Amino acid sequence: MTRVLTACLALSLLPLGAAAHENEVSYVQRGDMTCIASNGAPNHDMGAFPNPANPNAFVSQPLSFCFPTEPQLADTVTTGAMTVGVSTTGVPFRPYTAGYYDPNGRRGFGRDPSSGWRQQAMHDPRSLGMDDENAHVDRSGLYHYHAVSPALLAASEGALLGYAPDGFEIRYSPTTATSSWGLKPGDRPTAPFGAYDGTFEEDFEYRAGSGTLDECNGGMIDGTYTYFATDAYPYLPRCFKGVVNPDFMTRG
Repeated sequence: MTRVLTACLALSLLPLGAAAHENEVSYVQRGDMTCIASNGAPNHDMGAFPNPANPNAFVSQPLSFCFPTEPQLADTVTTGAMTVGVSTTGVPFRPYTAGYYDPNGRRGFGRDPSSGWRQQAMHDPRSLGMDDENAHVDRSGLYHYHAVSPALLAASEGALLGYAPDGFEIRYSPTTATSSWGLKPGDRPTAPFGAYDGTFEEDFEYRAGSGTLDECNGGMIDGTYTYFATDAYPYLPRCFKGVVNPDFMTRG
């Protein structure tokens, strides 16, 4: 697998209200790992932060993402990662939210996970203050994608968007790679009740064979396992079939 070892991409002028930042990214080999280091800024226009729905400001910060240079399939599937990948430009893919159903919380959501109903980011991205790239910033100022960024996709070479923590590529191919996840039928059995409409992560279920991809949004391409970003849930891989680096993302 060929990887570019160094890159530095300049960000174009941003729309009124957004601050200009320069994307800085480099690729280095550390033993059997490939590491992408960046300042966390994208190589495209960024929305204005803070905004009415998101009080957080973007903070440029040193990030590092290390993954196996020669990825290997594992005997078990890894789940539970908040950062599910990194773009080729050094911006993290983080599809999950920190919000859960809470009738006493702001807009019906809070940080207490006890309800078991986790807010699904792409059901109403504007309520989370996302920009046109399906991204926003968290409390630490970290800019991150919740789904495919149109600008990142437009600039990608051969639809390669980035890499997962196990080193396998994350690509985009909407005509051939389709999700096998869908909404559950019926209604939720506990509060907040109501029909499964995609408001929560738990509204979805995996239906083997309903699409071309497996439960991790991946599949074999020319003999190599590959993940895909999709236009439908889960949008990005949420589990991993390869041997994952547990220290995939570090700050500072």
